Amino acid sequence: MPLPTDEKLLALSGDVIEQFDAIFGMHPGFRPAHAKGALLTGTFMPYVAAAALTRAPHVLRESTPVTVRFSNSTGVPLIPDNDPNANPRGMAIRFHLAEHSHTDILGQSTDGFPTRTGAEFLEFLTALAASDLAAPSDPAHPKPIEVYLGGHPKALAFVQAPKPAPSSFAREAYFGVTAMAFINQSGIRQFGRYRIVPEAGVEHLDDAATAAKNANYLFDELKARVVTGPIAFRVLVQLANVGDVVDDATVHWPNDRKEVELGRLSLTAVVAEDANEQKKIIFDPIPRVDGIEASNDPLLELRAAIYLISGRRRRSA
Repeated sequence: MPLPTDEKLLALSGDVIEQFDAIFGMHPGFRPAHAKGALLTGTFMPYVAAAALTRAPHVLRESTPVTVRFSNSTGVPLIPDNDPNANPRGMAIRFHLAEHSHTDILGQSTDGFPTRTGAEFLEFLTALAASDLAAPSDPAHPKPIEVYLGGHPKALAFVQAPKPAPSSFAREAYFGVTAMAFINQSGIRQFGRYRIVPEAGVEHLDDAATAAKNANYLFDELKARVVTGPIAFRVLVQLANVGDVVDDATVHWPNDRKEVELGRLSLTAVVAEDANEQKKIIFDPIPRVDGIEASNDPLLELRAAIYLISGRRRRSA
């Protein structure tokens, strides 16, 4: 995929990556965010009724091979799994449609995002980078991040949202941050957001139980679990009602919105040469497939550019 030609978008993408580096440090060969991760492989099998929502090829086929990456938050490759900053967790899904042809879903364990636009996100990161949060004894207040959050209630709500640690990556729910447009074979368009639900059920740990875990408990458990049997998730789409905001990742839709069952993920093995494959794979938040289109959410083009730029940097490390 070529880099975008929009110079302002490229400059903003570079500035965001620079702030990630300022916050988490430089770690060649790793992502600037969600650096610690693991890849699994498996299969996606669609539900028959999903064809009424989208004509996307992986929904019309009997099955499609997938690669899935689970991750911790932050750009620190060795962040302990029981560190509170390791939340929200990430789950990225690649549907392998053909050679050099794919589409992706990117999700995280906290529903929503702190800012609507890329420029606001850069402000958020810049304030965070300028705040020495590692020195709680620093009497200086308000810190830049406190000033920012005081003037941005949606960012404050995201930061303050509960982010409990899961007992397993396989027992966490994940949410698509941005809305997509789903088009079926009759040309009917509906907006929706992905929700990925574990068949084993959601299970979170309290603070004491989390603190008692070891630094790699989630990744160790994931590797042990997949050996005993498939790890399964249901892929759902929460549909927007007429009038719902579909271009703002900070806006939550009510839970009474209809959900469509898209299909079932079955993960069966860890990826060989995992570290090398993680360097190579670059997930794309924009679907780029017939039957699923990007909404006008301003974060999408920025996120795609950031992932591509940081992915190329990671590959060259």
